[in-house]
Amino acid sequence: MIPTMILLFVVGYLFIALEHKTRIDKSAVALLMAGAIWTVFSLLGNDPHIQHELVDQLGDTCEILAFLIGAMTIVDLIDSYGGFNVITDHITTRNKRKLMWLLAIITFFMSAALDNMTTTIIMVMLLRRLIANKKERWIFASVIVIAANSGGAWSPIGDVTTIMLWMRGNVTAANLIANLFLPCLVSVVIPAAIASRYVADRPAAAVSAKALASGCPECIGPRLRLFILIVGVVSLLFVPVFKSLTGLPPYMGMMVSLGFMWILTEIIYDRKRSIRNMEESIQPRVSKVLKHIDMPTILFFLGILMAVGALQTGGVLTDMADWLDKNVHEVFTIAGAIGILSSVVDNVPLVAACMGMYPVADVATAAASADPAFAQSFVADGLFWHLLTYCAGVGGSLLIIGSAAGVVAMGLEKINFGWYLKRISLLALSGYLAGIAVIWLEHVLIGL
Repeated sequence: MIPTMILLFVVGYLFIALEHKTRIDKSAVALLMAGAIWTVFSLLGNDPHIQHELVDQLGDTCEILAFLIGAMTIVDLIDSYGGFNVITDHITTRNKRKLMWLLAIITFFMSAALDNMTTTIIMVMLLRRLIANKKERWIFASVIVIAANSGGAWSPIGDVTTIMLWMRGNVTAANLIANLFLPCLVSVVIPAAIASRYVADRPAAAVSAKALASGCPECIGPRLRLFILIVGVVSLLFVPVFKSLTGLPPYMGMMVSLGFMWILTEIIYDRKRSIRNMEESIQPRVSKVLKHIDMPTILFFLGILMAVGALQTGGVLTDMADWLDKNVHEVFTIAGAIGILSSVVDNVPLVAACMGMYPVADVATAAASADPAFAQSFVADGLFWHLLTYCAGVGGSLLIIGSAAGVVAMGLEKINFGWYLKRISLLALSGYLAGIAVIWLEHVLIGL
């Protein structure tokens, strides 16, 4: 059973990777792959609880999809009001290399406050207003993906996996930031420095903010654009605050934020006649924006996450983790391998499997173990948990489908998998390995 499930995943993954060759939409392949793997598990697994496990996996997946739909709707709503023009109006550089650095830095810090997926949506939407050439925009978007994943790894609320580890007590916010900020920054700086050489060092008319001012209806003035931008960003920032205050999952906070934005914009629409007189198809209302949501990307997420959920339920991921523990027994190698693996499969079940396999160790118990140095890495805020947080987050940048940020960018910009593998993966790998080296130096020299 297990070899068949793995074979189906590998074959499906190859079809997704070769989408540009087969001309079969990756969303269709992901859905078929998920259905086939769960079918094999049902027919050959003899698991009496499969119905319950399937519902659990679907529930976890739908949480992410609900969050994604809400975030994409709010971001599109901000864009329909021209809110991002407020940002582009303050980007005055006409040099593409400087622009790349600016976007990378903004993304890095923004994804630490928002989640990396939402940040990527915002920045790619902004990028469309700055770079006209598609291939150059792909390079910029790839750097944004790397910066978003790295920025989300050093913040307790920047990524789903960091939230998991933070809420379970594996790491604390202060120590996570202190230990991972510099490695995550290095993992962005090195790829951005290399990628900037791919971009022509010449002025670009597309960078002119004034030329972009016509991107929204003239009837929406600058004050309303700024107001919607501020309210929209605050609504997104409200989500982690809501989770911290209530303990409810992030998608609930996103539902509250989307509902609030919906009511607010309906009131604005009702009171502003000039907006009501706009052509119906471009009216900045949630009911109109929802029609433009990228459903193939949503369905791709559904297929991929359900397929990975089947592998997790079947014990494939846990078996991999056990094998690493028994045959490697070295935290840098284990975490590094998990990071590379996270570029292929979703990092959430990988981190969940590691958390299940390595419970947080007590300091006294670790000291009395057969290998105290190794066991000490698994205490709260131990070396392994910081490495795992870094590797699972940053490692997702190695492939375009290795993270939520990458999948979103791939869907929005139609980035070719093979192009990313050829042009960007080695850049991301160089930053990934450099960040691990920084963590090693911090551990050896400073004792972090």
